Amino acid sequence: MFSFLPVLFLAQATPIPTPTPEPQPILQPQEVRPLPGQLDKVPVFNSNSPELVQTEGILLSTFPPKGKATPTAHLNFPFQGRFDVFAHHIAKAATPEDLRSLYLGIVLHNPGTKPVTVDILQAASYLSQPDAPFIELPSQVENRFGRVYAGPGSRVMNDILRSRRQSGFPPQLVIPPGQSRMLLNLPIPVRTLEPPINGRSTLMRLRSNGTVYAASLARFAPVDSNGEERAPTLAEWRELLDKGDLAGARDRTPTPPDQTSSGIIYGRVAGVAQGSQWQAQLVDQPNTAYLSIPQPGQAFSYGISTLPGGRLGTNQAQSAPMLVRYPDTAYFAHGNYGVQYSLTLPLVNRTSNAQTVTLALQTPIKEDQIQGGLRFFEPLPRQVFFRGSVQVRYKDDAGLPQTRTVHLVQRRGQMGEALIQLRMPPSDRRLVQVDLLYPPDATPPQVLTVKTLEQ
Repeated sequence: MFSFLPVLFLAQATPIPTPTPEPQPILQPQEVRPLPGQLDKVPVFNSNSPELVQTEGILLSTFPPKGKATPTAHLNFPFQGRFDVFAHHIAKAATPEDLRSLYLGIVLHNPGTKPVTVDILQAASYLSQPDAPFIELPSQVENRFGRVYAGPGSRVMNDILRSRRQSGFPPQLVIPPGQSRMLLNLPIPVRTLEPPINGRSTLMRLRSNGTVYAASLARFAPVDSNGEERAPTLAEWRELLDKGDLAGARDRTPTPPDQTSSGIIYGRVAGVAQGSQWQAQLVDQPNTAYLSIPQPGQAFSYGISTLPGGRLGTNQAQSAPMLVRYPDTAYFAHGNYGVQYSLTLPLVNRTSNAQTVTLALQTPIKEDQIQGGLRFFEPLPRQVFFRGSVQVRYKDDAGLPQTRTVHLVQRRGQMGEALIQLRMPPSDRRLVQVDLLYPPDATPPQVLTVKTLEQ
């Protein structure tokens, strides 16, 4: 008899799991407008393929192919003036026994006869572990001091948004004529991690007073006489650049742009993209200087990082074009990782009543064409589609200038909370400035939504 009592007690105490409801699409009637403006012409060295690096080699080289063992691995693109360097790669132990650190090296070369100075305007590089783990965060957290982030992409973009140069990066790099210098030489360690996988995200804004070539390379850490890992030397990196082949394993081959059937493979980026910043003034018409707020209870949105298959009815794909690329990598820099969106909204209340207006970043369900508005999920699925900080500058209802920086975590189909709320009397004008750097590990598209609340 007593032997059955514990079993009966446990059966009564253990709750029956409640099935998680399936996410259901919810239609929100709101207009989606193409984003005015366009990307600037700044070239971006964009090293993101292969994302998961399993074999040593060349990730991206813009060096001339002459004299190289694998000419097709070198895209022959010189940089001069303003350019960006973006790199985002993952290391994973191929076997449980192979726990070597993978080093990421970025080399700049001066082919000329005079020294070249490269100004490092802003720069940041972080590991997933331990620098910026993918921690669970609320959907919106104040990030006034820049200490909130989830993932290395989130942390890097947060630093560059604040115009920081991370300690360890010098303000300048002087490259003698005919010589090379290391811009980056950092590990992606996995030895102490379970599972043994780690990633590194990097973004640098540079300015050169002469021509330089750039290359990103991957190789496992050499060991010293004591069996300890050490950083590869410049000479070892140059040997890999001159004699090596492309790193592997290669990512999935992208769908050609002229094939618009379903199931688009966007591919990972390895090449030089055109566009570091998208600046725009959001106004009613090109010849007006204001943006009329919506009628009460209505909203309109502007696409952010729209792309083929996800243009949200705007017929606008914002993906940066590729100036040079490898044949098995992305045709466009879909996602615009590292691109800064700087958007000005000169809001005006043209109604006869005071109105309450909100501004939000949202992550609607990806669609190329829409019918009646944007669709969102309720309840939300688990997949996180955006992790990053957004900065909003505006005048509050007391007329005082404010800067609010908020870290957002949004799941697929999430409507998003208001970034700011304004109470606007009739004829009131408010200038609002929104800035964000599109973070790696985000999934486009998003929208910036202006909404007037019901009276």
